[in-house]
Amino acid sequence: MIRALPRIPLYGLVILWILAMISVPIVDWTLGNAALSTAVSIGVLLQVIAVCRIVVVAWGLRRMLLTFGVILALAWLTEYIGHTTGFPFGRYAYTPLLQPQLGGVPLLIPLAWLMMLPPAWAVAHIITRKDSLTPQPPLQMERGRQAQPVDVKFVVVSALAFTAWDLFLDPQMVAWDLWRWAEPSGYFGIPFSNYAGWLLASSVLTVIASRLAPIRQLPTRPLVIIYAITWVLEMVGLAVFWGLPAPALVGFAAMGLMLLWAWRRGRE
Repeated sequence: MIRALPRIPLYGLVILWILAMISVPIVDWTLGNAALSTAVSIGVLLQVIAVCRIVVVAWGLRRMLLTFGVILALAWLTEYIGHTTGFPFGRYAYTPLLQPQLGGVPLLIPLAWLMMLPPAWAVAHIITRKDSLTPQPPLQMERGRQAQPVDVKFVVVSALAFTAWDLFLDPQMVAWDLWRWAEPSGYFGIPFSNYAGWLLASSVLTVIASRLAPIRQLPTRPLVIIYAITWVLEMVGLAVFWGLPAPALVGFAAMGLMLLWAWRRGRE
């Protein structure tokens, strides 16, 4: 399956992913909450496969597996530390609804990080590429070659693009009782510390990934399209199906501003 990724039509994967996400409220209505987590898991897996299909063409299989393997491991570790210590997000706990779990962390959660980080990198690249003083060559892995210095603006904008998505996600997942906050507060019951943690964690993961692969040389158009589709699906889902119009409006504004920023920068 992995070796066949470059030969799978991307549009077919994207259509399957969209259909899976559209089916989530239908599954909830017909089969009840017990089947909701399964429907969500299928949607996440299809989005991850679509992202991998885009990335493998640019990086090759070996580098993609290395980089994404590191991201998955670090995302799991971040969530494990987060729910056991309260740092960096605040105190929360996962319920048993999402399975399987490792160390109290559903294995689907690191995959969710993986499915949205590359689209966030693509948005950030379009926004910041004309601010770079020098072009970014492919990362050299040979001994004695120095990696490119960290582009702070790119890292910050990537973190903002990634965290904008959580303005949709966290209220939705709490409403579905997939995780619970010890002290609900701040943003529709989500502590503001959660978003500081998202900014910090996604920044660190972006810096580490940039040491392993040329994350600024991914195909921007298909990844930004995935970011935009996620934006629309989340907005419609929260506003129409899940009874969360206020987070839908805020998330729509946040991700929409990132897309508008990228569109305007791309036209300059």
